[in-house]
Amino acid sequence: FNSVKFNKFCILLFLCVLSTNTVSGCELFGRFDMPSLFKEGDIMIGGIFPILIKQILSTSTFDKEPPKVQFDLRIYRWTQAMIFAIEEINNDPALLPNISLGYRILNSCASPTNALRAALTLASGAEEVDVSSHCPPAISALIAESGSSQSIAVAGILGPFHMPIISYFSTCACLSDRTKYPTFFRTIPSDYFQAKALAALVKHFGWQWIGAIQSDNDYGRNGILAFKEEVEKFGVCVAFVASVLRTYTRDEFLEVVEIIKQSSVKVILAFSVDGDFYPLMQEIVNQNITGIQWISCVAWITSSRPSTPEMYRSFGGTVGFVMQKMAIPKLNHFLTSISPYIDPNVPFVKDFWEIIVGCTPVLPGVHAATEDTTKRCTGNETLMNSENDFFNVTELRVTYNVYKAVYAIAHALHQLVFCQPVGAQTVKRLHLKATIFGDEVFFDENGDPPASYDVINWQLINGKVQHVTLGHLTFAANGDYKLSIEEEKIVWRTGKKVIMSSLYFTCIGTRKAQIRGKPICCFDCVPCEYWSNERKDDCIPRTIEFLKYHEPMGIALTLVSLLGASLSLATMVVFINYRETPVIKASNFELSSLLLFSLFLCFLCPLTFLGRPTVWTCMLRHTAFGVTFALCISCVLGKTIVVVTAFKFGHTQQRIIICSCTLIQIVICVLWLSLNPPYPHMLFTYSNKIIVLECNTGSQASFYAVLGYIGVLAIICLILAFMARKLPDNFNEAKLITFSLLIFCAVWITFIPAYISSPGKFTVAVEIFAILSSAFGLLSSIFAPKCYIIFLKPEKNTKKHGFIINLCSTVECWLVLMPHSKKVLHQTGVFLCGVCMFSPCLHGFPLGTPASSHCPKTCSL
Repeated sequence: FNSVKFNKFCILLFLCVLSTNTVSGCELFGRFDMPSLFKEGDIMIGGIFPILIKQILSTSTFDKEPPKVQFDLRIYRWTQAMIFAIEEINNDPALLPNISLGYRILNSCASPTNALRAALTLASGAEEVDVSSHCPPAISALIAESGSSQSIAVAGILGPFHMPIISYFSTCACLSDRTKYPTFFRTIPSDYFQAKALAALVKHFGWQWIGAIQSDNDYGRNGILAFKEEVEKFGVCVAFVASVLRTYTRDEFLEVVEIIKQSSVKVILAFSVDGDFYPLMQEIVNQNITGIQWISCVAWITSSRPSTPEMYRSFGGTVGFVMQKMAIPKLNHFLTSISPYIDPNVPFVKDFWEIIVGCTPVLPGVHAATEDTTKRCTGNETLMNSENDFFNVTELRVTYNVYKAVYAIAHALHQLVFCQPVGAQTVKRLHLKATIFGDEVFFDENGDPPASYDVINWQLINGKVQHVTLGHLTFAANGDYKLSIEEEKIVWRTGKKVIMSSLYFTCIGTRKAQIRGKPICCFDCVPCEYWSNERKDDCIPRTIEFLKYHEPMGIALTLVSLLGASLSLATMVVFINYRETPVIKASNFELSSLLLFSLFLCFLCPLTFLGRPTVWTCMLRHTAFGVTFALCISCVLGKTIVVVTAFKFGHTQQRIIICSCTLIQIVICVLWLSLNPPYPHMLFTYSNKIIVLECNTGSQASFYAVLGYIGVLAIICLILAFMARKLPDNFNEAKLITFSLLIFCAVWITFIPAYISSPGKFTVAVEIFAILSSAFGLLSSIFAPKCYIIFLKPEKNTKKHGFIINLCSTVECWLVLMPHSKKVLHQTGVFLCGVCMFSPCLHGFPLGTPASSHCPKTCSL
């Protein structure tokens, strides 16, 4: 950093050292029982590390012991790097000569609460003080913390006291706010740069449809927010953002798993620390979720705990960024010299030894628990030949950040005490020792170091997960970046690079339609209302086509529909005026009036088929058609049954049959509208220039059920009317009904293929034509002969010509003659029958008695 900012950093250290070393006495009001790694020095440096981690995957039921804390070897190495750097500085005659550095390191358990407790413990000084001795120096600078949420808590409480804090792994961009955290520095790039780096990676591979998982804390939420802002500039859509946290229950992790399983994304970014993300990784592996390309942030991609062959099944091929790796060669000897036998009271060493060596050390004065079944050490174990990754000091990343933080403090103290940089170099930026390979360490105005990352790829080599460096990204001072990746060396878990998800973001010949319940950037490609010109360089609006009232075909159909409705009303008026005449009485005035009313409604139905389809007109046109025609055919069925049953079918029975038949159709229509109603629909298949706006039936089964039910009623009527066609000719409706139903059935049988094959708006025209044709067939066949007699042959509208009909209305039975029978009307009012159909015959003849041609039998009425 430049000299001005470096001087500010030195002044902070001076004030902190001065204030904490001029205290005349110590008074302890309370204490936190926290184990610490401690060594006294002239100037004390504090450290906070999450050495122990507690994981909660289920709600406690208090019926068993809570889960034990986990000892993290990777983080323990960070603490040893801090101790090693301090020891190295104390042995360096050029850096802080005649001044010794001490340290006090506490555990935070990766919890903001515990981190705050540790910070207060360090700020308050030693907890165990002999009143006869002097007060040990207080903490002058602090190296903390790994998690951003923990660093926010620590910097927030210690910042007002002007204590310099250098973090080695907290990346939240919020910590760059100098108004809130004026004494916070870090040796790891801010998430401001990491978000840009991850967005650059997504852009580089062309991923435009991704998901995201965040830690439910400041680190995760701020990181994903910055990432979304960056990728949205490239048109990338984040389909979902799910949250995880180490203290979540298993059910909450399973909810995130369901989100992943139900989503169509194939690329997911995990912006989380390993402690928060690891439980989710376990669930993903347990449920064998594969085929997803994972992107990692710097927090977990090189973590040792998830880097196992078991996790590789689902997370192999993960790509992401991490800080540049460096080597600290002398650190290896320091790490291999760790032993619980040197000082049994040193915290965490026993846990470290049990993991690395695999046995419990037998220490003097320490009694093992009776239930402890762990193997006992012999005392001859050594770490010199251990092949554990803990001792690999050639590819250090976060460990190197800790190392740099200690040296940054040491160089600042040196310049503060001796008023000149180490080696009397008058430079604007702070240079570290050559043992760090000339790495230039400085802080900008926000306390951030320069940003550069390595591109990491998870690969399985010789049965072990390796973090292979396949690229590099560096940021310039103006914010530009340079990304280089060796794509041909990347191992993809899916077998090949994921190009896109199931949703494509270039809609060719279609338009984008937002998906309900998804982010605004998520859409489907649907046909658009434009088409391209012949040169494919301009969009021309498509013509929206539907059957309009004012076009010639619409006008013609409207006039015919109104004509039919008018004729129905006119016929009804005629029937009302001539209701006392024999021909009207013979045709059953009540049923005829109801039939005319239903025909009037049938003629009006086509009007709902004209005009622009809407939700209401689509539902009305098909249901109105179905109900009105069911009522119409029910009336015809009632008239037919009355004839066939020889007028035994009274008015009450007629009303019941009509209502019940119509009610069945109403129930079908109600179910249709409730389950899958008709709706307006744009059809693009007929032409590139035309959009056909039509009513989709919704449920094809319901539509054909309505037609089928009308057809069943019509066929029943036709069969019954055909049986009664041999009745006496005067006013005989059976023949008329038979003829009208033949027309009706012929129209609707030909309608089905014509309806299916007609294009565009002509489909609606065919349906209207079928409705009008069948309605005119019923009206003309049944009522035209009666109107003909009333107006043109009034002499036939008398009791003489209607004798049989009048007689039929007074007798109990009606004689139905078989096709081969001979009928003779006698003057005395008796039928001379070829076959007697009455039972019992009034003259004693049994039913079906044959008659001879010369001696006919008689059945008196």
